[in-house]
Amino acid sequence: MNKVDQTEIRMRLVVEAPVPGVAHSLQDKMSLPVDAKVSQSGEPLAFDVPIRIGPGRKYYGEQVRSEGPERRFVYIAVGQQAGDPGSPWSRRMKIDIHDIPSPLLDGALAGKRLVGTVAGTGKDGTPACATVPVSWRLA
Repeated sequence: MNKVDQTEIRMRLVVEAPVPGVAHSLQDKMSLPVDAKVSQSGEPLAFDVPIRIGPGRKYYGEQVRSEGPERRFVYIAVGQQAGDPGSPWSRRMKIDIHDIPSPLLDGALAGKRLVGTVAGTGKDGTPACATVPVSWRLA
């Protein structure tokens, strides 16, 4: 797919209430950390994710992963996977993007920023991991 046929949108992922002192980062297609950040006291962490939308509303980008013909997602790496070898955690949060509601995607294609918010701490008090629910909005 030629990038000329794709439209870049502005997407920000916000990790609310992350476990303090634990590294978080985006993860590229080679599973390398990108833009690592650490919350000192549980303040939110924000990651800007370059995303391109192609014909048929297909998602493309350096952090976009695929699973099967339709599922597209972005990983937020945690602990060791975010580049902190001394962390007791080695996890990833899977952020599904293929099911973003059409009105929100339309707004992003029109120039608004698409913001997805996830909880950074699981029910057990450790960093969230696996597929996490996302609350989407336009800003």
